[in-house]
Amino acid sequence: MNYRHHYHAGNYADVFKHALLVPLIRGLQRKEKGFLYLDTHAGRGGYDLSVPAVLPDGRTREPEHPAGIGRLWTGLPPDSPLQEYLGLVRRFNERRGETGGELRHYPGSPWIARMLLRPQDRMMLCELRPDDAEALALAFAREPRVIVQPLDGYTALKAALPPPEKRALVLIDPPFESKLEFDAILRGLAEAMRRLPGAVCAIWYPVTERARTDAFLHELTAQPLPPTLLVELNIAGDGAQLRMKGCGLLILNPPWQIEPEIRKLLPVLRERLAVDAGAAVRCEWLVPEK
Repeated sequence: MNYRHHYHAGNYADVFKHALLVPLIRGLQRKEKGFLYLDTHAGRGGYDLSVPAVLPDGRTREPEHPAGIGRLWTGLPPDSPLQEYLGLVRRFNERRGETGGELRHYPGSPWIARMLLRPQDRMMLCELRPDDAEALALAFAREPRVIVQPLDGYTALKAALPPPEKRALVLIDPPFESKLEFDAILRGLAEAMRRLPGAVCAIWYPVTERARTDAFLHELTAQPLPPTLLVELNIAGDGAQLRMKGCGLLILNPPWQIEPEIRKLLPVLRERLAVDAGAAVRCEWLVPEK
């Protein structure tokens, strides 16, 4: 499975992940003290949706954003719980020169976070792929309190934790090009928890084969864990022909009282992004809060 960010920018998985990233950051900002936002697989940072995604063999991929952010771009009521997220996308789109209201530019997680961070917060963005790392460094070259590192994100967990602030939000969003990615995540989480037990860690994962996903969750819960919240969005049922029927976000040490905020988002995401009657959402504690 090739989940390079550029190929899928603005799709339903991005919408799900970024919509949840907003309350995660806001939850940490309830305290005045700053924190480190660490993005282990940052990609290019932002994407021009009008540029075709060309595969290594020269074929052009169909754009995925019309079935993702395109379904939220218009028609959301003013009181929708997704309005802050959508406002950030609009802000990024306009900053990139699209002032006529057309959706052309989409922010990846680095820009979602950067637009929310306060002066006392910092960012560390990691990307191993050379061309994406170069684009990321160029995009954030003039941004204060942002460090871009061209290195493996799992290595960054050792290099960056614990930060001087003693508080961190870690987003682990790997490309899942390797069949061993779930194993790498388990090792990375163990390292992160060893170095900073109170870190908020959010791990994105695809739901392709339910059995493999459940095996990963079983392996995870066999380890000592802090409070851990599982959130999933499935845009189709198990019998659908889609390769990736859904995705999830595991949140270790979620900010206090964030579960109700996430639950408000999920019905809207399901309604807007579903492709068949089997669409469903899930929000449950793997390890409850104490």
